[in-house]
Amino acid sequence: QVQLVESGGGLVQAGGSLRLSCAASGRTFSTRDMAWFRQAPGKEREFLAAITWTGRTYYADSVKGRFTISRDNAKNTVSLQMNSLKPEDTAVYYCAAGSSSSDQSIRRTNVYDHWGQGTQVTVSS
Repeated sequence: QVQLVESGGGLVQAGGSLRLSCAASGRTFSTRDMAWFRQAPGKEREFLAAITWTGRTYYADSVKGRFTISRDNAKNTVSLQMNSLKPEDTAVYYCAAGSSSSDQSIRRTNVYDHWGQGTQVTVSS
């Protein structure tokens, strides 16, 4: 069982940066794939970035080069550094834990069986 708690959201101007953190409880964190998703009002939940338990990273094209995912297995945390933020990045951001079987499946919501409560990110123009 893994419980996830996100933090670090807030209001930022376009071009600014935020760092989201996700604290995980549970002894299996180091063997889980971790990901960040976001959901804007009226839209589907969108994959942003993932990091496997071995440290391999994946990014959506929309955030590649701007966002960086990292994990610290000793501290049971996964982070998302977000730079060059745009108004269209405004959404609720979610941390998720799961176990993927392929480079394709790691981007799918149904791979993840534990989710945080979400943290709001608002980017003003």
